[in-house]
Amino acid sequence: MATDAPPPSKEQHKLPSPEEFTEVHESAEFRELRRSYHSFAFPLTVGFIAWYLLYVLLSNYAGDFMGTKVVGNINVAFVLGIAQFVTTFLIAWWYSRHAAAKLDPKAEAIKSRMEGGA
Repeated sequence: MATDAPPPSKEQHKLPSPEEFTEVHESAEFRELRRSYHSFAFPLTVGFIAWYLLYVLLSNYAGDFMGTKVVGNINVAFVLGIAQFVTTFLIAWWYSRHAAAKLDPKAEAIKSRMEGGA
């Protein structure tokens, strides 16, 4: 199975001290990284959980609605169930793009500085 990631480096990196970890944790750059992650992940998580619970509640309490035929033998429950899978994959794809564009460069800059590369 091929990947785009290069093989691990053989060179030794300096291990940061606990004080350096604390300093980075309190830095504005790290706070910005966390803010960027939280501002993306939390709303999507809350939205998806609400969407999932809506589906479960409709399945339990709105049987007539969920049984409504859309096309042939395909009913509303089936369409919403498939939509659950589609939204799961869309959110994963969207997060992957967000992480690659916004999170990974910031995290890599912090990591390289912590390991003495910058």
